[in-house]
Amino acid sequence: MVKHQPLQVYERQLCLSCITGIYGCRWKRYQRSHDDTTKWELLWSIILLFTFCLLLVWFYFWWEAHNDYNEFNWFLYNRSGEWSDGTVPILATTAAGFTYIAFLMVLALCHVALGQQLNLHWLHKIGVTAALLTTVIGVISVNQTWGQEWDVIPISLQATGPFLHIGALAAVTALSWIVAGQVARSEKTMFQVVVVLLYLSVLLGLYVVPLYISSPCIMDPSTLKQRPDVIGHQGAPMLAPENTLWSFQRALQMNVTGLEADVAISVDGVPFLMHDRTLRRTTDVGKVFPDRHMEDASSFNWTDLRQLNAGQWFLKDDPFWTVHTLSSREKRLIANQSVCSLEQLLRLASYHNSTVVFRLRRPPPEHPCYDSWINDTLQAVQESGVPQSLVMWTPDEHRAQVRQLAPGLIQTSVEKRRLQRLHLDGISRLLLRYNQASTQEIGNFSQSNISITLYTINEPWLYSVLWCSGVSSVSSEASHILKKVPYPIWLMRPDEYCLMWVSVDLISFAVVIGIFIFQKYRTSGMRSYNPEQIMLSAAAVRRSSRDLNVMKEKLIFSEVGNGVGSAEELYEDNGYDY
Repeated sequence: MVKHQPLQVYERQLCLSCITGIYGCRWKRYQRSHDDTTKWELLWSIILLFTFCLLLVWFYFWWEAHNDYNEFNWFLYNRSGEWSDGTVPILATTAAGFTYIAFLMVLALCHVALGQQLNLHWLHKIGVTAALLTTVIGVISVNQTWGQEWDVIPISLQATGPFLHIGALAAVTALSWIVAGQVARSEKTMFQVVVVLLYLSVLLGLYVVPLYISSPCIMDPSTLKQRPDVIGHQGAPMLAPENTLWSFQRALQMNVTGLEADVAISVDGVPFLMHDRTLRRTTDVGKVFPDRHMEDASSFNWTDLRQLNAGQWFLKDDPFWTVHTLSSREKRLIANQSVCSLEQLLRLASYHNSTVVFRLRRPPPEHPCYDSWINDTLQAVQESGVPQSLVMWTPDEHRAQVRQLAPGLIQTSVEKRRLQRLHLDGISRLLLRYNQASTQEIGNFSQSNISITLYTINEPWLYSVLWCSGVSSVSSEASHILKKVPYPIWLMRPDEYCLMWVSVDLISFAVVIGIFIFQKYRTSGMRSYNPEQIMLSAAAVRRSSRDLNVMKEKLIFSEVGNGVGSAEELYEDNGYDY
């Protein structure tokens, strides 16, 4: 009796080799396996998934925190004493880490889809561990030094939530191909039930997520309030050195309705504009007064302050990466800027009929004006000739006395208080950080005739959200960017959003059902296939073809075992060299 060994065909599976090779260094066919993944490798798969999710949130956080990069750099400057753009290395490492982990996730999903055993290479395990630890350390560091910035995530979701929901739903719907394939190929009923229930739970959760998505931009366009006024925070610090006369002139060229500045008082009682405690960052005090560069800015008299250059640092440090966009004339003007006094700012605002809001910093206790700082500032306001109705007064100290001496000033608070307390103190305006007032609070304050100015608003998406929320004005370092936002980025009626939401859910559900049916039909066809019935095409048997992609093993008769002939004779008879 002649026994036959079935003819086997081995195809060059380049794609599969790359997937298993890059993921687990399994480049050879014999290294791959269709066995169940070990518990140890399942643990690493869970760690990989957790790292991916954490990096996704971390990446999204820094993407949306772009509005406050300058604030972050200033925090670093206060800690290190040296000005640098600390966001560059963070963004570079975050982008590299997220790309790497996302690539590993794609490879892992390909393994699952192809029924290959997961076996992450040890080098990748080191990389995943490094990415996880680095991200955790970064999260802890931000939480300790810049914890208020986490509020940017829920605020940004008011602008991106509806669209992120569609993207997440599309991704989970696409995953149904892998899930359905695993369920159809599995022979364990318990495994099938668990996987299906887990997947449907995630899918149904995404279907009802819009019930919890709240955005002020989902509204009737007819109820949209007028465009919020833009106040130049420190002038136009992206185009000129902050708190200089040229910076405020550039802001006025961008059609701002107000100017905001930080005010300190010199040792001889002259209020001047300066944000930092010292003069090191924004002047050449280290060159003019090398022995006094660490002293408080208020310890200098006005004559000394006038000798300092307040513009060359901007051209050197380029804090907003905008110097290359400036003309030669603008660079010459910037290079000749000096420290600006409060009186100069008030005269400029009075000429352009612009509102002025300033934060007054009290001098140290040993300063000669420690007790008279309010009166000195109020005197400068009165001597400038600016109409009192254009000045927003923010200091809480001696507010009742200030109201008696200058009743026309706009009393403004930089702290959120109860409405009764605000009315009692005669406060008609609030100056808050954008994360300190919710949409509901903005509406309540507006109904009580209290206007809100939120700072610092540099991104169009944030400006659009606050516009839809009903904010009356914003303070911005990027007035040249907000000038180009004549309407909210997106605005949608509630019924339109509901229609979009339901339509996307129905389409997703139909696609998922179709994929599960197709995978079930496809798998049942594969199970009914007889592996003994293997057919070779004519191209597969052409031994002389240069593009031969299929290798075959010759059908070997087991006549050797029956004494018919030797293996050498059989190979020679069929034209092969043994």
